[in-house]
Amino acid sequence: MGCGTSVATETQGKRVETDEAVKTPTPALTMKAAVLIQRWYRRYVARLEMRRRYTWNIFQSIEYAGEQDQLQLSSFFSFMLDNFTQLNGNGPDLISQLLDPVVDPWLDRETCYNLIPVPESYTGPRLSFPLSVSDTNALLSAFKEQQTLHARYVLQLLYETKKLLKQMPNIIHLSTSYTKEITICGDLHGRLDDLLLIFYKNGLPSAETPYVFNGDFVDRGKKSIEVVILLFAYLLLYPDYMHLNRGNHEDHIMNLRYGFTKEVMQKYKTHGREILQLFQDIFSLLPVATVIDGKILIVHGGISDQTDLDFLSSIERHKVKSALRFPRRSLEQLDLGQSYRQAKRMRSTDSSRPSSSRSHSKNQRTPNLRKRRCGLSRQDSAASISSSSSSSSSSSSLCSPRTPSCLSPRPCPSSPSMPYTVNVLQVPFLDSLSSVPPPSPPQHEREWKQVVDILWSDPKTQDGCSPNTFRGGGCYFGPDVTQRLLLQHGLQLLIRSHECKQEGYELCHGGQVITIFSASNYYEEGSNRGAYIKLGRELVPRFYQYQVSRTTRKLTLTQRVRAAEGSALRALKEKLFAHRSELMAGFQQYDQNNTGSVSVSEWAQVLESVLRLDVPWRTLRPHLTRLAPDGSVEYQSCFEDMGPGIPLPQVTPNLAETLFRYRTDIEIIFNIIDKDHSGLISTEEFRHTWRLFSAHLGVDIDDRAIDDLARSIDFNKDGSIDFTEFLEAFRVVHKLDNKDQQLNGKT
Repeated sequence: MGCGTSVATETQGKRVETDEAVKTPTPALTMKAAVLIQRWYRRYVARLEMRRRYTWNIFQSIEYAGEQDQLQLSSFFSFMLDNFTQLNGNGPDLISQLLDPVVDPWLDRETCYNLIPVPESYTGPRLSFPLSVSDTNALLSAFKEQQTLHARYVLQLLYETKKLLKQMPNIIHLSTSYTKEITICGDLHGRLDDLLLIFYKNGLPSAETPYVFNGDFVDRGKKSIEVVILLFAYLLLYPDYMHLNRGNHEDHIMNLRYGFTKEVMQKYKTHGREILQLFQDIFSLLPVATVIDGKILIVHGGISDQTDLDFLSSIERHKVKSALRFPRRSLEQLDLGQSYRQAKRMRSTDSSRPSSSRSHSKNQRTPNLRKRRCGLSRQDSAASISSSSSSSSSSSSLCSPRTPSCLSPRPCPSSPSMPYTVNVLQVPFLDSLSSVPPPSPPQHEREWKQVVDILWSDPKTQDGCSPNTFRGGGCYFGPDVTQRLLLQHGLQLLIRSHECKQEGYELCHGGQVITIFSASNYYEEGSNRGAYIKLGRELVPRFYQYQVSRTTRKLTLTQRVRAAEGSALRALKEKLFAHRSELMAGFQQYDQNNTGSVSVSEWAQVLESVLRLDVPWRTLRPHLTRLAPDGSVEYQSCFEDMGPGIPLPQVTPNLAETLFRYRTDIEIIFNIIDKDHSGLISTEEFRHTWRLFSAHLGVDIDDRAIDDLARSIDFNKDGSIDFTEFLEAFRVVHKLDNKDQQLNGKT
């Protein structure tokens, strides 16, 4: 036993020595471990930041691409209204109603809202005018409880707002000498929770808490009507302490795409059209800028090298109902007498040609020619007969109409360093084409141009001013443009909104430009913070950030990034699916041997040229496609995870892809045709939609294919089409989502 005891004691002694060695590592080992942990953590944070940045790039690029599509569609409407109604005599009446609506005589009556009865069963707020604090408190409580304000009170509130705004100047001048601080908020985009949180943190609007809301109150969010009603109510209650600037979404044409029109018609089915008409008038009456203490300029978008605040103060802002509505440059303004003389000479020249040439010319004057005149070509989309020919500024742009080939500008020889200019306009006149010079821009075009730059422009890091190609409207302005305007008007700071920022705000141009954005979770839950600015008498901005979320706080940073990344990649894959035929054609140009694969560089180049999105394709490659064993990209794997919502065998693949790609544009045209917003249109109206749509795209879609499509989606054979079901059929479905749903159903 003694020996056993001595052995045990010796073993215990060795264990103690070993434990002490483990507990007290050498300094070199400790330093090495710390370096490894630090290196790992830095790589982890760098990878997370990279994912966050490319997620942001995807969201922003797709957003700007949508705005560009909207500008193209709007300019097409403007072109049709200005020209084809005059050329053909019986132009598109529905477009005329959209862009230049006739005011309902019923709306002209000052007290028309009194004719609308409020039933006793209505439990929402009952407003009395002039408004009091109890009325605004009642609105706040009602909207928190998901209640809707009755149409009678909405119309009366809008009438009172319209009367007040008519008395206001284009540029509001404020002073901090009468108040301790002024609060400046950016885009809200129908996020009622963000507005309520701002009021909770900062205080309700009052003489002690004045506010400036810098545009984009509506669209995208589900509570736009509630947000704008609250803002208008506080404007009526405190007109000296509540100030609203116009944004690019305070525009009835933008509202068609981004949701406000649909929201109003769903919530106010009976009086929705009257409410929308009043909103259109009010949006055009909103001031376009605010100046604090003569030192700080607040506009929604930005400026250009042609922005003139003195000229901006003198324009009639209510005439710019929509910044997307091109000023009339109708053919009546052109010298058609000269066109007639030129056409006559052309016909006399034709008469001296051989009979075969004359017969060919005669054959051109057929319904096919007339049909072709209505078709608009994408190749002509770069040519503008409106803003790009305006001499007020060569550096700003708005997407110009997709001009028909029979009305296309003819390029003239110019220096390679000079931008493309429109010198000649081809005009169909008396069954012939005549060349006439475009007229110089009139005064109202210069006014429209100033408003477009204020509402749509974005800052850039490089000096100079250039067209905003990503959005399609306004311009990019550099630090030199900012400094020149500030010096010219004795200003020291420009505050703008218009762009979502991850932290809710951003400084650029050496601190002379601040971007403020107040809609948190704009792209996806947890994608960004909201913020507002407070300015005191010293005019030093202080930033306050927040994030409205019931779930984000429970997630880690990695989980938030992963959720936003997944949503962004889904949207990007839908873009790929909608452009499948173009992408496949591009891939096959590099894949001459039909191997089904191309190099990573060629794959990225095709995506860049077709989609024109500012995203890092090579970085995103592992999420979008797979590699072959030799390291090349199997390009067909880009489309494996997606498919159509409801397969329709009657629809040809080319037509189906067109429907996927331009689903939103089709919905906008449909909403114009569906005047009663019932969600149903007749088959004839469906054909009318396609005539407009094919003209917009500049493609010929076979009438028989459209008839087959109409019959296939008229499920109950009553001669009408449920457009909601139609759009559902042409929605991109992610196959992995279907698998997940099936698995969840089994469990």
